[in-house]
Amino acid sequence: MGSFHILPGFRDFYPDDCALRNFIFDHFRRSAQACGFEEYDAPVLEPTELFAAKSGEEIVGQLFSFEDKGGRAVAMRPEMTPSLARMVGERANSMKRPIKWFNISESFRYERPQKGRLRSFYQFNADLFGDNSPEADCEIISLGILILKSFGLAKDDFHVRLSDRKLWALFLRCSGVDDSEIPCALSVIDKIEREVPATIVANLEKIKNVDGERMFGDILAIKNIRSLENLGKFFEKFCAMEREVEDRISEFSKLLARLNAFGLGNFITVDFGIVRGLAYYTGFVFEIFERSGQSRALAGGGRYDSLIKKLGYGDLAAVGFAIGDVTLGNLLKEKGFVPTFPKNIHCFVIYSEQTEAIAMEHIFALREKNINVDHCLRPTNFSKQLKAAAQSGAKYAIIFGDSEVQMECAKVKDMETSEEKIVKIQDFVKKL
Repeated sequence: MGSFHILPGFRDFYPDDCALRNFIFDHFRRSAQACGFEEYDAPVLEPTELFAAKSGEEIVGQLFSFEDKGGRAVAMRPEMTPSLARMVGERANSMKRPIKWFNISESFRYERPQKGRLRSFYQFNADLFGDNSPEADCEIISLGILILKSFGLAKDDFHVRLSDRKLWALFLRCSGVDDSEIPCALSVIDKIEREVPATIVANLEKIKNVDGERMFGDILAIKNIRSLENLGKFFEKFCAMEREVEDRISEFSKLLARLNAFGLGNFITVDFGIVRGLAYYTGFVFEIFERSGQSRALAGGGRYDSLIKKLGYGDLAAVGFAIGDVTLGNLLKEKGFVPTFPKNIHCFVIYSEQTEAIAMEHIFALREKNINVDHCLRPTNFSKQLKAAAQSGAKYAIIFGDSEVQMECAKVKDMETSEEKIVKIQDFVKKL
């Protein structure tokens, strides 16, 4: 039988890789808890329909889906939001608002593996339910910034590109697009930075009542707007829906004011080039991008007030975002923000055949007290064991020699200073 190889787009996590993953997860978890979010989890396998109806065509084409032994159409989750919406919808009436939850979990998408995009990846998700105000959007955006700042990244390393699907929808209505066609039009606009103009124009032409060339020009004009003042001027010339536009720009101003109050204004760029491809987004949307180099997307999210209702539950406002471990991990390595990961061994126990029994007794007793202890599985000469102690990264070597055991003591060597002391083991444990 030949050797086996890992599947394309998946990863093995050797100890150093696992240490980096846990380092990233620790920052995710601490930042979310600092903002009052609670942790949850959900099954990795869900009915295919949950994603087919709620996530949009792009993700449906990337599903790892199959029929289970009970004849059910199931899929491995490509993202957490539909599962979360199902969970919250089931118990929303009994939960105190706002609901602030976070999760760190693995997701799966069958797409072409490339740098920063794999078929299996971990994501941090944070969501806030039960509040439709711009202040709730700010809570989510500020958490995303807090996470990245916690690694040492600063405003010169990343920024938040902030946009609004409601304003895009108003533009489309002013352009004569039927409400039923707006999701399709937004999907086309979302790809404007990834596809050639001719393709965008051709796809716009497929939408009822749309002049593709003319709309493409208008889209480019909006995409290049970087202030709400200029956006208002554009709509004045373009759209008769003045009240709706004014109200929405006012909401946008509130969001920017709250972000400025947090001291985060330097991280924010008003950028209508961001639309977000998932079908369920309904309001403010954002993506966090690296500022230099390849300008990679690090995170993204937005408001999705209609999703809970679409799942058959009551109306519930919702906003959230996700940040993946792959692109973030690559950026941290490039920026030099990944520390060395010690093995975190406190003590290494050294013993002889004659003192093995007493050494084993103390090893287990130390471990019961949550002291990290390692040792050679079988006794060998002390010099080899001391070498293993040095390689382990332990702070102390505890040596059970014949004479020390006779005195009911142990020799403790500080591996950094090489200082040695004969101590009562009970006293040493108290010190640790």
